[in-house]
Amino acid sequence: MKTISILKNTVQEYAWGSYTAIAELLGKNTPSVRPQAELWMGAHPKAPSMVKYGGKWVSLLELIKNNPKDILGKEVAQKFNNTLPYLFKVLAAAKPLSIQAHPGKTQAISGFEKENRLGIPIDAYNRNYKDDNHKPECICALTPFWALNGFRRVSEILLLMEKICPQGLAGELDDLRNQPDKQGLKNFFSALLTMEPERKKQVIDDTIKNAHRFSENDNLFKWTIKLYNEYKADIGIFSPILLNLICLKPGQAMFIPSGALHAYLDGVGIELMANSDNVLRGGLTPKHVDAPELLSILNFEERDVNIIASKKSKDFEMIYPSPAEEFALSVISDNKGIAYKSPVKRSIEIILCTDGKALIRDIDNNIAIDLDRGVSVVIPASVQNYTINGKATLYKASVPL
Repeated sequence: MKTISILKNTVQEYAWGSYTAIAELLGKNTPSVRPQAELWMGAHPKAPSMVKYGGKWVSLLELIKNNPKDILGKEVAQKFNNTLPYLFKVLAAAKPLSIQAHPGKTQAISGFEKENRLGIPIDAYNRNYKDDNHKPECICALTPFWALNGFRRVSEILLLMEKICPQGLAGELDDLRNQPDKQGLKNFFSALLTMEPERKKQVIDDTIKNAHRFSENDNLFKWTIKLYNEYKADIGIFSPILLNLICLKPGQAMFIPSGALHAYLDGVGIELMANSDNVLRGGLTPKHVDAPELLSILNFEERDVNIIASKKSKDFEMIYPSPAEEFALSVISDNKGIAYKSPVKRSIEIILCTDGKALIRDIDNNIAIDLDRGVSVVIPASVQNYTINGKATLYKASVPL
């Protein structure tokens, strides 16, 4: 494959998804029959994108296996073992996702090998590691986007917990007060995860009563109540108190490193991540929660969240800086019209149109494709020159070189 091609992508239907957002983007009937949570663009074995090649639809995963240097580029093929290193998504959360974290690279390799040795089927309910890769990720808001990201400062946690649960967790709060560091925070969070059901119910009941007293002008307590209404006796209702609560404005982004406890609560966004499906959950879910394994991969450093604004990369293109070596997210747009020329040095790119209309043209192969809303294309590294013209908003996934 040596030219630009349209992608046919899988929509993942999860219970927390939207009945309208992805369907509207793709020009389908709304509401959809089932909640649509994620649109996957890439070559993950679970749901690789399909490419029109040789008169038929072929998976991008197979095409890369057969032509890694042409599609990925020599440098990327060599660095990432002939695989596409990123997974590109549209994420549409109408309900909160589970509290979760992703392992680091070394942890993923070890965990994947261990579960393989134990003979745990890859699709088993209690399987933690679906592959041997880490999963740093970047989320960019298309609508106002509510999320939780990383532990807030211990001093804030103590202040907030004392407001809504002063008696029920008195012992644990005393311990955290006496050890206000990452080990103390780990001990406190572990105590919440492993609490006996009867005591947990009492603590949650008391917390919700107090949360109503403070919720009128405070989003932290509003979200605590919302999570309770959705998940009842789940210890994850404390997550807005423990974690940084963020509302990204459209166009803003944030980076989530391996080991950061987080959850997406509400909104539509563009998500770009390392090509992995490894998730360890900690609450707000009926799915498997492996508390010891989660505790072993979490980063308990208190931190502030860095909101990422796009920065000019070249004419008509703005990039979202991140430390990831697997991916780079950028947006190509201009109110007066795009006249974009491809970078001189580039790798495999996937472009998605989220608004407007443009024309992408492969100069050497004399191929032109309309980029209407919801249309995505893959541009192999072997394409020497392409241009984009029109009035549109286009999100681009690439690999830093």
